[in-house]
Amino acid sequence: MSENNSRANRGFDFAAYLRTETVGGMILLAATAVALVLANTPASGLYTAVRDFELGPHLLHLHLSVGEWVKDGLLAIFFFVAGLELKREMVLGELSNLRSALLPIIAAAGGMVLPAVLAFSIGHGTPGAHDAWAIPMATDIAFALGVLSLTGSWMPTAARVFLLSLAVVDDLGAILVIAVLFTHGMSLVWLATAVALCALYWFLQHKRVTAAWLYVPLAVAVWVAVHSSGIHATIAGVALGLLTRVKQDPNEPASPSMRLEHRLQPWSAGLIVPVFAFFAAGVPVNPDALMAIFEDRVAIGVIVGLLAGKLFGIFGVSWLAVKLGIGSKPDAVSWRDMIALAMLGGVGFTVSLLIAELSLTGEAAERAKAAVLIASATASLIAAAILIRRGRKLKNGNSDDNAFPDPDLTPLN
Repeated sequence: MSENNSRANRGFDFAAYLRTETVGGMILLAATAVALVLANTPASGLYTAVRDFELGPHLLHLHLSVGEWVKDGLLAIFFFVAGLELKREMVLGELSNLRSALLPIIAAAGGMVLPAVLAFSIGHGTPGAHDAWAIPMATDIAFALGVLSLTGSWMPTAARVFLLSLAVVDDLGAILVIAVLFTHGMSLVWLATAVALCALYWFLQHKRVTAAWLYVPLAVAVWVAVHSSGIHATIAGVALGLLTRVKQDPNEPASPSMRLEHRLQPWSAGLIVPVFAFFAAGVPVNPDALMAIFEDRVAIGVIVGLLAGKLFGIFGVSWLAVKLGIGSKPDAVSWRDMIALAMLGGVGFTVSLLIAELSLTGEAAERAKAAVLIASATASLIAAAILIRRGRKLKNGNSDDNAFPDPDLTPLN
């Protein structure tokens, strides 16, 4: 094998390595740990200075801090990949068939509504609570799937598909909330420009144009237009992802959606999401700061929403939907497995941190972000413990699934 081929293979292997959920979750966790260390040591001044350093042209309101460039710019690529995945699921995957898609959609709805209600109820009357209720609505796709891959590798493929579908629908709901709640001073001219550019992107996709030199500046122009319109710039990524063609032509080796997801997903999982976590997760965790979190009703609402709200919202609504015959649970996934999957829904992380930054400011935002980190870590540990215990029981042939009533087999009175 030539040296060039060897290098190409090594590059491909590394990209494939970054595509695995376990690796993405580990890099994300490492970035979070480094941020927490820097924010709680004498290096906190340097960390803050880098995060708040401003650069970029003043033209078009693009003179932003490093943290804002990451939150508004880099994260748009993450949402573009999420948009590609959502479009693929809607056209070709689990969400393309209403019957099979109904349960994760209903579960996602329950996992958004109950956490939001709990967070709003607990934080009601506290400054910022009218926006902060949306923080526990989201599920972090990469982190949740990473925990599942690491501790539940024995679970059937249907479990991963259910969690992925649930998280994608969940994030779509969170994206809509971002678009509605955090749009201030909207410019109709820039919005019309963004719509026109998106229409051009769709037209080029429809005409099977594949020139990267055309799409890259067009995507940047869409991002600038959306950013200047007053809508959160990450919406540009979702819009372009949903407009990308997912069906493969007979003469194509792969569809545009598949090619883009294959190329961008390693960058999203291995760099973009960890960099965002690095700049978003640097919050103080000294005893005084921790005490402040548990004295802040908004922060408490976030924790309760992500832990209790997600668990009971996802599992309870799923159980009820199956009992009423509205949705159907995968046969290979038991209800005890569904408890673990519902608990993984409480891993809010990326999108929850983003909503916390958008909805709150100052110390309130720091406490809410710390609450997201605490709740996400707790949900990960509880779900991991359930999955590991279940895996050991199944390995030893001691499964006690029959002890849990299955509404699929329970007739309605």
